[in-house]
Amino acid sequence: MEVRDLMNPSVVSIEPTSSAALAARLISRHNVGALPVCSQDRRLRGVVTDRDIVLRCVAAEEDPAQTMVRDIMTRNCATVSPGDDCREASRVMAVQQVRRLPVVEGGKVVGMISLGDLARSHRMDMEAAQALSEISENVVIR
Repeated sequence: MEVRDLMNPSVVSIEPTSSAALAARLISRHNVGALPVCSQDRRLRGVVTDRDIVLRCVAAEEDPAQTMVRDIMTRNCATVSPGDDCREASRVMAVQQVRRLPVVEGGKVVGMISLGDLARSHRMDMEAAQALSEISENVVIR
């Protein structure tokens, strides 16, 4: 099964010069955990997550309305291509310890695939479980 078979092609993205406050509103409104950060031509520049907003902006006592996404986003993020096998997406998630990956073709974002997408595919149950195990490997329970 290929990534294109499970990815979400309806991607909400944000520009690097947008505010962290806007990113938070988009994440909430669209019920997603991450937004690809794209230039106007849809080229991937990074990813901003709800966790980035909390840790790099709010906890750092920065004003979300004044903080630009480019200042808190993760750069050089891992990606997959639509034609990649879903096992490769699972492997990348495990190695990078992330739950979501931008799907990029020709340098442009064409979708997102999440651990949840993999888990919902009955053919990928074992791969998703293994990826979750590896992603959660360094989690400390208090």
